[in-house]
Amino acid sequence: MLAISDADRVRTLRLDRPDALNAFNEALYDALAEALIAADADPAVAVVLITGTGRAFSAGQDLLEMAERITNPEFVNGVHGFPGCIDQLAAFSKPLILAINGLGLGIGSTIIGFADLVFMSTEAKLKCPFTSLAVAPEAASSYLLPRLIGHQNAAWVLLSSEWISAAEAKELGLVFKLAEPEELMEVAGAAARTLAAKPIVSLIAVKQTMTAGRLAASRAARDLEDAQFQELMGGPANMEALAAFAERRDPDFSDF
Repeated sequence: MLAISDADRVRTLRLDRPDALNAFNEALYDALAEALIAADADPAVAVVLITGTGRAFSAGQDLLEMAERITNPEFVNGVHGFPGCIDQLAAFSKPLILAINGLGLGIGSTIIGFADLVFMSTEAKLKCPFTSLAVAPEAASSYLLPRLIGHQNAAWVLLSSEWISAAEAKELGLVFKLAEPEELMEVAGAAARTLAAKPIVSLIAVKQTMTAGRLAASRAARDLEDAQFQELMGGPANMEALAAFAERRDPDFSDF
């Protein structure tokens, strides 16, 4: 579910559901949230690096579980779930680095808004598929992405549900550096080790001064997104999108 390893004061968290393209179900949200809490509290950890196993970074929300959530009144939420995991990403006080090794959809893309440095394989690609699923944005992406890459670029990313190549992601400013697939972890790891050699108290202070101003605004954005998401999830357009996914066909939104 989540593989954890330590070296040189860097804790690597590897999303490990390769058969599901590392899609987030309740268990993975809980595992990542708990790992972030533990890393934040551990005085031996200076930096956290998140990557994925296999050909995907993360395919985002597990859509099969999403459908179950909608249709099963006895569905059991995780201890943290999606909201709690995002809470921990937002609150994480130490440098957070992403090594996007493959496909990144949904939270596999919007997690970038909470990262301090993002490295990406030249063969990876990103997508924010919210309009193709007939739902709203998530994870404060409606606030964080315009702040990161500008309004019009963010509007295209969030409204179009189109794939963003690695080169486009770099040009937009979504990622810091690109690396060939076989070199990605070494490049990202070298940056992580450079930071991890610095005093943790100073790393935390720098990050706090850079991010403190966005906390309230991103919280407000999440509240609005959550309200919109709840209103749209399970609606006719969303059910058509989920049915099309299950049936491996394109959705028909002509009536919505």
